[in-house]
Amino acid sequence: MRRSYSGLAAGTAIVAALCALPMVAPTYYLHLLTLTFCYGIMAMSLDLLVGYTGLGSLGHAAYFGVAGYMVGVLATTYGWGFWPAAGAGVFAAAFTAAMFGLLAIRATGPYFLIITLALGQVVWGLAYRWVSVTGGDNGLRGIARPVLAAGFSMSRIQVFYYFAMAVTLVAALLMYLIVTSPFGLTLRGIRESESRMRVLGYNVFLHKYLVFILAGTFCGLAGVLYAYYNGFVSPADVHLVASANALLMVILGGSGTLFGPLVGSALLVFLQNILSGITQRWLTILGAILVLAVMYAPRGVVGAARTLFVRRPAGRGTRVPAVEQSETT
Repeated sequence: MRRSYSGLAAGTAIVAALCALPMVAPTYYLHLLTLTFCYGIMAMSLDLLVGYTGLGSLGHAAYFGVAGYMVGVLATTYGWGFWPAAGAGVFAAAFTAAMFGLLAIRATGPYFLIITLALGQVVWGLAYRWVSVTGGDNGLRGIARPVLAAGFSMSRIQVFYYFAMAVTLVAALLMYLIVTSPFGLTLRGIRESESRMRVLGYNVFLHKYLVFILAGTFCGLAGVLYAYYNGFVSPADVHLVASANALLMVILGGSGTLFGPLVGSALLVFLQNILSGITQRWLTILGAILVLAVMYAPRGVVGAARTLFVRRPAGRGTRVPAVEQSETT
């Protein structure tokens, strides 16, 4: 109980600090934080598969890009407003995930990884070659920032920052409710042992298929947010590198922690942009940092912080329940 209160207090303090940032932070850092929110939703949705179900995916950026392209086409070519275009983008991502899931979920282990990679490359090929719709290698430009009800425009970055943060909080809350529900507990059981869950009478395929669709839907929400903020969608947004970056965010922040990938998103976005402005060898430095992080914090930043928080009371002589003692040993 004390740990939950501490987590709630820390989360409230972080949200309050993020709300106050636009009053003091330069525009550049607001830009990086807005990107963090977009990629953070994507990384958290991937954690539903990787951390909670044990399904590693290298094609997750496909749903991000499908939603972004759908928004771009509807907004620039057909003049759709924000809400219908955003809804269509999320639906397109969910539909794509539903179709891909029928092919991918039947595989396990490295075969699942390879199938998701191949399906993601199919979407990349369409984005690259379907020039009349996607713009090909030049991408899709001119996606205007949305104007909500009563003429509330998000053209200023401060306004869009608050909007992106609100969407991220809502998405994080919904995903938290999913992973803490009986459905989420079943996913953890599947991650530990699929055969045992089958023996207990659970429909493993259905649970994996549903979480696959949910992950794609939330990733589509991230793609919609990114398309409206960036005003541009290109094949790079559905490339293998984009999927690998999302997986890095999950690993760096902490797989199976849900909020850890959001932290990993912030670390990767800030490291990439700040290091690239300092030196031309930023990729080498970034790679070294990631290797050290995986070596010395295999559970990610949030996982390492949780371990430190649990062990510290025991080191000071505070009595720890037997269950927690067995877990820490």
